[in-house]
Amino acid sequence: MIRVRNADRFPAGMTSVGFWLGLTVGRVVLGFVTPRLGVKVAVAVYLPATMALELVFWLVPQFYVSAVAVALQGFFLGPLFPAVIVAATKLLPRHLHVSTIGFAAAFEGSGAAVLPFAVGAIAQAKGVQVLQPIVLAM
Repeated sequence: MIRVRNADRFPAGMTSVGFWLGLTVGRVVLGFVTPRLGVKVAVAVYLPATMALELVFWLVPQFYVSAVAVALQGFFLGPLFPAVIVAATKLLPRHLHVSTIGFAAAFEGSGAAVLPFAVGAIAQAKGVQVLQPIVLAM
């Protein structure tokens, strides 16, 4: 945000706060919306919305547009993990619930540790311009 969007340090740092705030608010607000839509429909809405916001972030080189897009990405990403857990409990037999949910949480945690490191290493080697296609592909 500082280099590419020419943002000052404080507003650039607040962008990550906006993402995490969006994630939290999205889990709370969309947690009530998701059961009404149904898990499949909700995920089918949240994922394209998140991808569209990533494209806005990538293609519109203005700081404030990017900051709002990041916060809204967090908003729509927030309920995805709980929605996947709900879907898993509906699809799998009861005796597999604990181990499957535990595995999903562990896999999420390891991905949250490994993927930023790997993407950061690629960005350091090739430049920050490679970040957006990688993030969109994920």
